[in-house]
Amino acid sequence: MMSEAPTLLIGSHVSMKGKPMLLGAAQEAAAADENVFMVYTGAPQNTRRKPIAELNAVAGQAYMAAHAQRAVVVHAPYVVNLGNTKKPENFAFAVEFLTAEIQRAAAIGAHQIVLHPGAHVGAGAPAAIAQIAQGLDQILAATPDTPVQIALETMAGKGTEVGRTFEELAAIIDQVSASDRLSVCFDTCHTSDAGYAIASDFDGVLNTFDHVIGLDRLKVVHLNDSKNPQGSHKDRHTNIGFGTLGFDVLNQIAHHPQLTAVPKIMETPPVGPDRKTGANPHGYEVAMLRHQRFNPDLEADALAGKPFEAYLAR
Repeated sequence: MMSEAPTLLIGSHVSMKGKPMLLGAAQEAAAADENVFMVYTGAPQNTRRKPIAELNAVAGQAYMAAHAQRAVVVHAPYVVNLGNTKKPENFAFAVEFLTAEIQRAAAIGAHQIVLHPGAHVGAGAPAAIAQIAQGLDQILAATPDTPVQIALETMAGKGTEVGRTFEELAAIIDQVSASDRLSVCFDTCHTSDAGYAIASDFDGVLNTFDHVIGLDRLKVVHLNDSKNPQGSHKDRHTNIGFGTLGFDVLNQIAHHPQLTAVPKIMETPPVGPDRKTGANPHGYEVAMLRHQRFNPDLEADALAGKPFEAYLAR
């Protein structure tokens, strides 16, 4: 008797805002047939956040359970930089904010909070790595009773970003005392843009990751196509199958047997003229990946509001 194929854990970055908060995010994910999803607990460009009591966690978690949603992942805001040694006055605030962010993540039931490691802003990667590790030590020491891991994200190497190589992430992990509470978020666009051969040899890249960091630490995948070629250090996402990685590669990653238990989160942009008037592509991308069949008419279908799986009948 043949065993059933494992459930594909697929979703996208959805909005958590207003009064609905977690409930609204879960409803948006369900509308796109997603069984995992990612949120900011507030705007990514600032650190203003609502009290935990206003996150609507109980209703959101109940909705998730009723709709077979497996996980919510939190993404920390971009503006927090633990690696800036040139402005030490910002370090204490970053530690304080991320400590509270872990508590918010735990309150909504998240087990992973994705964090851009930081940027060295000219001081060099070793100095930033040492300070990032110091900050993570303080954050984790202040939150000993939460089940949340900090997932350090693989970065494209834009500007002075730290985390552009697996070795840089491993160096941070090695310097943190409570390293069992650190994991990694593997971004396909970033890792390709950083110079790794995602498009031509993903298994080889995954093997390198395993040897340098350890596959057991890979807890989130950001499944994004890239507008730019390998090694460009640009960090520009595009829709699944419409970039330099291509549908076949991203579909392989989504269904990779070594990543079955890892949530795959898309951060792909709206389709159409611009972000303000564009259409949400995520339901169409989920349908493509569930059926393992590329839809070259994704943009037209989304702008026309066609059912997600309409292209399967063509």
